[in-house]
Amino acid sequence: MAVTALSIPSPDSGVWHLGWLPIRGYALSIILGIVVAIWIGERRWVARGGRPGDVQDLAIWAVPFGLVGARLYHVATDSGLYFGDGENPVTALYIWRGGLGIWGGVAMGALGVVIGARRKGIRLLPVLDAMAPGVLVAQAIGRWGNWFNQELYGRPTDLPWGLEIDPANWPSGLAFAPGTTFHPTFLYEFVWNLAAFALVIWADRRFRLGHGRVLALYVMAYTAGRGWIEYLRIDTVELNDVGGLRFNVWVSIVLFVAAAVYFVISLRRWPGREESVWRDGHGPSGETTEAPDDVADADPDVGETSGAPEASEDATT
Repeated sequence: MAVTALSIPSPDSGVWHLGWLPIRGYALSIILGIVVAIWIGERRWVARGGRPGDVQDLAIWAVPFGLVGARLYHVATDSGLYFGDGENPVTALYIWRGGLGIWGGVAMGALGVVIGARRKGIRLLPVLDAMAPGVLVAQAIGRWGNWFNQELYGRPTDLPWGLEIDPANWPSGLAFAPGTTFHPTFLYEFVWNLAAFALVIWADRRFRLGHGRVLALYVMAYTAGRGWIEYLRIDTVELNDVGGLRFNVWVSIVLFVAAAVYFVISLRRWPGREESVWRDGHGPSGETTEAPDDVADADPDVGETSGAPEASEDATT
């Protein structure tokens, strides 16, 4: 397949040097995504009645936890790249070469939020609902790191937006005709995640989602795209054929179903949105408002309220 005039070129290098200091496109993409996610989460949190600066404080926990979790997930599912014959285990620490598993990042990042929220007296589900849409934007921006590293692209294609990849970065054991272009899966996921972000924001404004339903919708929207995009990829992974599908396709299917089930159950048990984002005795006023016993028994989060007012939904990002 000949490279067309409309094909997408890949950068000659994903690293630039300021003297002795290497500046890596992959790292810049991750950092920019984190900054944007914090900004979006902060605005949404304040609109829900939280204090300015809370999301930044939670990010101090969530970001390092998330990065460690993302790397652990990648290393665990592709351990042969680091612990196989002739491999150097130390390279498992070289995150600038790529290799961050999103679900490890989400799980460990959420654990960081749990710890930070507990310390600040913040109820968990409201703050996760506030932060979740920004994570979609962070994932969209972070995918450009794959473009800089010429990695995680899809099958060969003759579509006009095919991605040019240096033969040195083709998967080991595979050979293609000169001029072959590939599906730009990084771009597909970038567009999908931004569209999913718009969908989640619209649904939250329209239906005033609460009790973790924004988070559940984020999971459903992301996995619906990740499943078919992952199916296009041809990068070498250890769990490439698990019951006929790549392991991450199965993960997307399972998480989509789990999130959908939670969304429906949550909507039936706890309709509406939390009245307060604070645990008992916390928040700007430090006041406590008791919820009915039956509500508190059904959902521990619901019973912990304070006198902090909820800001207008019109301020939501």
